[in-house]
Amino acid sequence: MTLTCINSTHNLCAYPVHEESDAMLPVYDVAAPKKATNLSLNSDLLRQARALDINLSAELELALAGLVASRREARWREENRAAIADYNVRVAERGVFGDDVRSF
Repeated sequence: MTLTCINSTHNLCAYPVHEESDAMLPVYDVAAPKKATNLSLNSDLLRQARALDINLSAELELALAGLVASRREARWREENRAAIADYNVRVAERGVFGDDVRSF
């Protein structure tokens, strides 16, 4: 999964884009105010990141957006597992609408 913004004029950003789909779902509101947070990081990793001029806030925000999107997707799949299984059984038994008229 990759994260991207459609454009800079909207208030929602960091859309998860799955390689097999062009669907984009908002992950967070970039217009929300920033909140100071304390973190504990490995000192060597922090030293290397600073030496490479890595913007820790921006990189953490992007990584966290990806994690949030991934966890939301996993939760949705778990919450809907039974319904998806039922649907798949129904399709296996009855087919889908238009099966009798499609040419592929």
